[in-house]
Amino acid sequence: MNFRHIGSLAAFGVFLAAGVAGTEQARAKDLTLCWAAWDPANALVELSKDFEAKSGIKMKFEFVPWPNFADRMLNELNSGGKLCDLMIGDSQWIGGAAENGQYVKLNDFFDKEGIKMDDFIPATVVGYAEWPKNTPNYWALPAFGDVVGWSYRKDWFARPELQAEFKQKYGRDLAVPKTFAELKDIAEFFQKRQIDGKTVYGAAIYTERGSEGITMGAMDVLYSFGFQYENPAKPYELQGYVNSAKAVKGLEFYKQLYDCCTPPGHSDAYMSEDIDAYKSGQVALHMNFAFTWPGINADANVGGGKSGYFPNPAGPDGVAFAQLGGQGISVVSASEKKDDALAYIKWFAQPEIQQKWWQMGGYSALRKVVEDPSFATSQPYAQTFLDSMAIVKDFWAEPAYASLLQAAQKRFHDYVVAGQGSAQDALDGLVKDWTQVFDDEGKY
Repeated sequence: MNFRHIGSLAAFGVFLAAGVAGTEQARAKDLTLCWAAWDPANALVELSKDFEAKSGIKMKFEFVPWPNFADRMLNELNSGGKLCDLMIGDSQWIGGAAENGQYVKLNDFFDKEGIKMDDFIPATVVGYAEWPKNTPNYWALPAFGDVVGWSYRKDWFARPELQAEFKQKYGRDLAVPKTFAELKDIAEFFQKRQIDGKTVYGAAIYTERGSEGITMGAMDVLYSFGFQYENPAKPYELQGYVNSAKAVKGLEFYKQLYDCCTPPGHSDAYMSEDIDAYKSGQVALHMNFAFTWPGINADANVGGGKSGYFPNPAGPDGVAFAQLGGQGISVVSASEKKDDALAYIKWFAQPEIQQKWWQMGGYSALRKVVEDPSFATSQPYAQTFLDSMAIVKDFWAEPAYASLLQAAQKRFHDYVVAGQGSAQDALDGLVKDWTQVFDDEGKY
């Protein structure tokens, strides 16, 4: 995404055992938390001032831009570095971090402190905390719930002249799409349209090649078309699932959406490029993770009721799924300040802190927060977040996930953006690539 004994954790005021027998030192003066550099991280800095005030421990933060986040932090973990005491690592890292002994197993700590995984959104427990998946072995506390969804120019959709033109052309209202076919119609309708004297385009989607972008975007669509990672009855059997006829149709659709309806030069776009395209008024539809919605809602150009939000629409069979994002917070095994790092997790798990986290722009995964009757109306995007988290799937969390991801990035980008071969060729090639990875891992 090995096991180490977790020393008993007392209240914030205790002293920690020193490395030299028979001596004691006061608790650590500081802790370093490592995460990506983005708006939620800035919110966490503010939130953590409460922990500092209550514990006397100074929080330090190492935030790395998303394009470099995985390389930088996985190198830190793999090298046994001591920079990070706490890691908010991507969901896909959990398998490798657990099996390689890079994260502290948290079961005993959770039991001692009364922290129950049943109290968190089930998808976030599976996605961010468990390894092996669907087993009660926990390596993180769900920290930031996230999922790919859509924002749209609600103000454009509401224009009477556009409503009339769209209905005449498509026979239905210009409204939130219920299916991907409807989404494509809307994107085509807006492509190269003049609005307020400016040329606009249909949709900003993920196409980035270097890290994970196009895989997150393509999978977000393929799930709803019927893609499966493996035979549900036989793990690591890929043939006929990864490259099924339905999966091929999904990848063909993603390329069609790219070809018909994206802004000029949108061939290497991920989170920041998509949000820039949307906030600058270039596109009607915007694929992105839910973390972008608070910023959109507050933006002078597209916020204040100008934007709406909707979960991934359904595929041809009427089924909808969405790509899981988000992260859990873990204690790094190489840390020399594990007890204090655990104290931070105990503090962060408190319902009142989780409520503040949501209010400050973080996406709490605590059910007490998101299932509160007031949650759905607390923000314009809150209901969409709930609806989206109910339909999530995630990329491989296998220890070899980086190799699996690299293969997917190449196959998807070569087909969707570069126009090389067919969708069937791309997915057949991906089966070959992934089979080799799993063979090298001894899975067969």
